[in-house]
Amino acid sequence: MRQRLFQQIDVFSHRPGDGNPLAVVLDADGLQDADMQRFAAWTNLSETTFLLPPTEVGLAGGADYRVRIFTPSGELPFAGHPTLGTCHAWLQTGHAPREPGTIVQESGMSLVRIRRQGDTLAFAAPPLQRGAPNPALLALVTGALGLRPQQILAAQLLDNGPRWLGLLLPSADTVLGLQPDHARLKDLGQDVGVVHVAPTASDIGQPGVTVRAFAAPMGNPEDPVTGSLNASLAQWLIAEGLAPRHYLVAQGECLGRAGRVHIAQDDDGQVWVGGQAVTCIQGTALL
Repeated sequence: MRQRLFQQIDVFSHRPGDGNPLAVVLDADGLQDADMQRFAAWTNLSETTFLLPPTEVGLAGGADYRVRIFTPSGELPFAGHPTLGTCHAWLQTGHAPREPGTIVQESGMSLVRIRRQGDTLAFAAPPLQRGAPNPALLALVTGALGLRPQQILAAQLLDNGPRWLGLLLPSADTVLGLQPDHARLKDLGQDVGVVHVAPTASDIGQPGVTVRAFAAPMGNPEDPVTGSLNASLAQWLIAEGLAPRHYLVAQGECLGRAGRVHIAQDDDGQVWVGGQAVTCIQGTALL
């Protein structure tokens, strides 16, 4: 065991305490999988990341660094707020990307491009697989959320690494008023994201989209601000004409947070998911 550089970052916020916290170990050389898993369980945050040099394949693809992402109970191939928070920590410790303005992160799933514009970082949403949910599953999730079937305006199974059931709801009040039966959702084994898109969503000066994420199967009844979910929701909703190409998401209100996620689709059809991040704790960790 030795002292390793460590940071704790608040992601999707410019003010500590408003976003989603992330633990980052900036030098994970020599750590075994069990070491990483044990430390991630100890931090008790939704995710802890570990920075490593790129693999040969990653380096050939332009990767600046490699990240491994652990929840308290397992490893994820990709996740949104860990992607931005890890990149923020990597930049804060004096690193510079091989390509100015663009950072390339090697994750367990693929290479992820990250853009830096001022104090905002945005990742390119990874490819999405989506389809209609099983009607029986949809009915069970609807009941566990305390919703009536007619309140579900649209539904999709979304998979960009993490797998979500996305539900479009009729109002922000409906989204914010949900009091799910988390035990039932855990038994169903399905993470659920709910979203409302206001008619004013294209006015990106103010949040026009409201999101909540329920991840009881991963041990996190409600996630404060969720990059992977917002990426997949954006790809679905924009493709179906249910949301504009640019909008601002509010997430975390029911947990006392004020997370903000910037969504933008460029002229090539690529969706970018962005936000600010702030370093709250920095020092060393013994592991």
